[in-house]
Amino acid sequence: MGKTLYTGDFEINASTRMLYPYIYTASGLAQWFADDVNLDGDGNYIFEWEGDKHKAKLVAHRTNHYSKFEFYPAEGDDDPAYFELRLEMNELTQSVFIKVTDYSEIDDLEELHDLWTSLVESLKEIVGG
Repeated sequence: MGKTLYTGDFEINASTRMLYPYIYTASGLAQWFADDVNLDGDGNYIFEWEGDKHKAKLVAHRTNHYSKFEFYPAEGDDDPAYFELRLEMNELTQSVFIKVTDYSEIDDLEELHDLWTSLVESLKEIVGG
């Protein structure tokens, strides 16, 4: 099954410094992104949704700017799924946006948009933004 690339921008009323722990740390991600997120002994992130665990590695990050996670692919799959969360500030309006890039097996872009809208709304409730 092929993968689909989704990108979306979501405005959030919080500083990049305040938001960064929520897109980088296991405890921050567990509050809004997954049912639970933990680190294993090798520094891999274990994301849990509805009892299913998915192992990912942090492949890139820049403090207060972005983080990118790549999931370990199933055997025989040489095209790993990943997601990137990037914090961007509009210098003119001083608005902060979360730019989402999601490369996954979900092939319905409308479903992905609804999913990410819901996730970011949860994050906004947590940070008051």
